[in-house]
Amino acid sequence: MKTGKKPSADEVFRPMSRLQVDSDLEFSLLGINDAEELFSVVESNRLYLREWLPWLDQTNSVEDEISFISMSLDEYEKREGVTYAIRLGGRIIGTIGLNWIDWGNRGCGVGYWLSESHTGQGIVTRCCTRLMEHCFDNLGLHRFVLEAAVDNHESRAVADRLGMRLEGITKDREWLYDHYVDATLYAITAPEWHTQNQD
Repeated sequence: MKTGKKPSADEVFRPMSRLQVDSDLEFSLLGINDAEELFSVVESNRLYLREWLPWLDQTNSVEDEISFISMSLDEYEKREGVTYAIRLGGRIIGTIGLNWIDWGNRGCGVGYWLSESHTGQGIVTRCCTRLMEHCFDNLGLHRFVLEAAVDNHESRAVADRLGMRLEGITKDREWLYDHYVDATLYAITAPEWHTQNQD
């Protein structure tokens, strides 16, 4: 008999360390050994990523990447978030993860970036779909959130393709180097997700 009681952090599983998307595409937990390859991808996409990501000025060396990965692994151990390397044919082409997990309210927020040469191929949408399946079906989470700058039409299109609902616009949501940007907030709940993917 279902009581409706929300699971505590101790009653749910930690996000899996590896998720297969299809035969050639997967994402796996970022580790220290990935720092050099990840930094190389960031470095070669720096100008492209800088348009919407605020952390490029703090990522200037492999050591900076190691610090970031160490922080991400700490969050993973505490079940506060997870950062995966997106791998295509075994090579890192970006990252995806949960920037936050609210176990009490069973919510989470996704974040991602992809190298410019791999955009426009549906990779982010497929990865988000796989991550949503994991969150809803394996982790018992109820609400999945995606935030994107108002003018970041590519990310907003991802949210639309995923069937997410636009819930509002947050004024001056993020400081992006020299200016604030407004952000859209999209969300979908587990029942909504299962209804639209029941075929």
